[in-house]
Amino acid sequence: MSTYRWARWGDLNAFFGLMLDNVAVMGILLSAITSGLSPAEQAAKGVLGFTPEFVLTHMIPGTALGVLFGDLLYTWMAFRLAKRTGRDDVTAMPLGLDTPSTFGVAFLVLLPALQIGWDRFKDLEVNARHAQAMQFAWNVGLATLVVSGLVKLALAPLGNLIRRVLPRAGLLGSLAAIALALIAFLPMLLDGIAGAPMVGMLALLVILVTLVAHRDLPYKFPGALAAVLLGVGGPPLEKTSLRSAFDPFAMFAFYSMPSEWWSGVIETTLNRLPVVLPFALATVVGGIDCTESAAAAGDEYDTVAILSVEGMASLLAGLMGGVIQTTPYIGQPAYKKMGGRAAYTLMTALFVGAVGVFGGFAFITYLPPAALFPILVFVGLEITAQSFHATDPKHYPALALSIIPALAALSLVVLKNVFGPFAVPDGERSLFVLQTLRCLSNGFLISGMLWAAALTMILDGKLRSAAGYFAVAAVCAFFGVIHSPLPDEQIGLPWNIIKEVGKPFAVAIQTQTPYHWTIVYILMAIMLVGLDVVRREED
Repeated sequence: MSTYRWARWGDLNAFFGLMLDNVAVMGILLSAITSGLSPAEQAAKGVLGFTPEFVLTHMIPGTALGVLFGDLLYTWMAFRLAKRTGRDDVTAMPLGLDTPSTFGVAFLVLLPALQIGWDRFKDLEVNARHAQAMQFAWNVGLATLVVSGLVKLALAPLGNLIRRVLPRAGLLGSLAAIALALIAFLPMLLDGIAGAPMVGMLALLVILVTLVAHRDLPYKFPGALAAVLLGVGGPPLEKTSLRSAFDPFAMFAFYSMPSEWWSGVIETTLNRLPVVLPFALATVVGGIDCTESAAAAGDEYDTVAILSVEGMASLLAGLMGGVIQTTPYIGQPAYKKMGGRAAYTLMTALFVGAVGVFGGFAFITYLPPAALFPILVFVGLEITAQSFHATDPKHYPALALSIIPALAALSLVVLKNVFGPFAVPDGERSLFVLQTLRCLSNGFLISGMLWAAALTMILDGKLRSAAGYFAVAAVCAFFGVIHSPLPDEQIGLPWNIIKEVGKPFAVAIQTQTPYHWTIVYILMAIMLVGLDVVRREED
């Protein structure tokens, strides 16, 4: 039996990659929900945001503790796997902050809750009103994360069953969709790499050379760190005071809230569940994909254990005041290629946990996005490449098909950033296009997975199995889990969903209600069964 070499030189590069990935996600949250304007100026413009100090002292510490807990457990699991298999090249499963749901939490939970809080405390002076609104929105955010953690823990025991039932193309296709359409592309666009090409593109080149092509820099200098150092010449985020951000006990303020505050938080949290639950389910599917990806790279982890740690980490983060859920990263094969073993997750856990709790992440505000975001492009490229590498070439069309719903989600993100999250276009044609994008994008992880799984079965000649996946899609469509016509991933019973569609979109949804999507999936299933019957008779 070989001695486990848990710390290698490659762990240093892997550490900077994983650590900076988490830092970049925190940077996304900070840039998405904060405003440098005073409360009075925000009120005058009708666009509310959190102060950077509030995010750094209230939301980031608990979020960082979730990463600390999860990566420590994944490090321990790597030691266990090495001992059980007798191998010395086991790479720990990386855990970090979930990028797709960060956008969802920012735009669909925290900012709407901030507006609710602002309306609730309208009798207060403007500064006090804004402070109370931020406190309220923070509590809604952490409460939704607690619910998300509980849901993931409940679904964890089903992980191995789901992995056995779904084909690999279906599992990996949904992750390839996120990787290419969101993780790799959005950093190019949103105040990022292409927005400051003199900085961002040079930093991206370093990432491509070192992490994608696996070429060493002189003196084996870590590529991820070199990219950040190269990118510091870009325009930074809104700066904040390091002193004001240093408040390690702010996360415990939640427990001193009066009991009547809880009632308001619970009510608003329940209203946000249609947004939160799909993201929780998506990370469960993602965790299964990550286990599949790691297995393809040679490290066979138990799916239930991976999902359970993910759920516990999210639950702990929420209880400690965090707002972003944790998830295992499918980039495990990439960190394995870097030469990472178990030391990189241990270092990430200790760094993110210590720096996050004690206010050190204020340094994010001094870093330009163009310096942080190239690491996300690497992760996106690696996930996409690994998804194709681990899939039978015959099933490549299924992987490509799964990306289409994610492109709709990408289009909506871009439109919301350009025109605002609540903008309604003029003209019947524009309304129809926007509504169609909503239907395609809502639940895109699940619809992409089901589409890919069904096409895989069709390519293998298993038409009845493909019909089964479309039957599942019909059930999901009926409840709005996929193709909901409502904005922001909202689900519910079809008659309630139709009632909630706003007047401007009443005409646009006439041909794409939950009933239409449910019926068409049932018809697709029936057609496949019929084709299978005819084929068998001909044989």
